[in-house]
Amino acid sequence: MTTILSDYMIHEATMALLPAACIDYDTIAIEKNHKRYIRKTPHQLIKTACLEHCATYEGRREAVMHHTGFKRKVPIPINPSQNLFTFPTHSPTDFKCSWIFYHHVLTILPAPASTENVSVRTTVVFHNGQKLPLNVSHHVFEKQMERTGMCMWRFGGV
Repeated sequence: MTTILSDYMIHEATMALLPAACIDYDTIAIEKNHKRYIRKTPHQLIKTACLEHCATYEGRREAVMHHTGFKRKVPIPINPSQNLFTFPTHSPTDFKCSWIFYHHVLTILPAPASTENVSVRTTVVFHNGQKLPLNVSHHVFEKQMERTGMCMWRFGGV
């Protein structure tokens, strides 16, 4: 039986937050050694994590926009001192939006041209070997990684 959590605190082992179209839960949190099912949306969890680290989501987003000029799909420095940087795969208001935690990404692979599953356009490979197929173009995902790297440089991540 799957345990469903009413809340979840993002931490250093959080690798991704995925939206879930399920009546019992709204998010699947991918961790190094676990999957967690949570009754809050990924966006709600990101906002709460920012507050737990003494800032609002809106304040973090505005600061990144001010210093980088990014306007859409803005990376969020949840807690730079702990290297908690995340970025959205889609607009944060889009139900399909997943949040990926930068430091866990080892590499990204484009879907083979002959793939039968057209909804998989990029596969994220995490440092622990886990693979996460996503319906995001390889180019867009690369750009999000690059933008998050710039954000980390600006906000003091390692």
